[in-house]
Amino acid sequence: MRILVTLDVNGHRREVGIRPYATLLDVVREDLDLTGTKRGCDMGTCGCCTILMDGNPALSCLTLAADCEGKSIETIESLRSEDGLHPLQLAFEEAGATQCGFCTPGFIMAAKAFLRDKPDPSRKDIAYEISGNMCRCTGYVKILDAIEKAAAMLREDEQPEKIPDVPAKTDKKAAGARAVKKKARTSTAS
Repeated sequence: MRILVTLDVNGHRREVGIRPYATLLDVVREDLDLTGTKRGCDMGTCGCCTILMDGNPALSCLTLAADCEGKSIETIESLRSEDGLHPLQLAFEEAGATQCGFCTPGFIMAAKAFLRDKPDPSRKDIAYEISGNMCRCTGYVKILDAIEKAAAMLREDEQPEKIPDVPAKTDKKAAGARAVKKKARTSTAS
């Protein structure tokens, strides 16, 4: 037996027939074909399946899909943009924080929520906020570095006239993009 529910996923209303006991993880991956959200432990202990529900992190493996009607659901696919990578995705790539990449969507979604609420977190704040997510490949240093870098990038986007003094390892492409951005700001100020 299936029930019909309407879910708001990544800004799109989707009507889907689900099993009454289906988790949001099952529906997102199997019925909506949004496979960026990962199945890890199925017990709510690893954070791989973290999505945002009404802007707050939620474990989709423990959330019944039928209870999600009327709520805004964001998966890692919500960060997709024609402009390129979201600052969190770019920072994870540049910092080498992805390793195998399996846990990355959960970390990014958790970080997206807390950086919205705390745009200038300390390293200790970041460590606390990601403590519900597990990575089996790293020692978390590169993940912490990536989230610090993303926070700086997001702050820069909000205040383009002010460039924060944040030491970061950058590749030539990213450094070139920042130089072009800085030059554009300088020429418009003249």
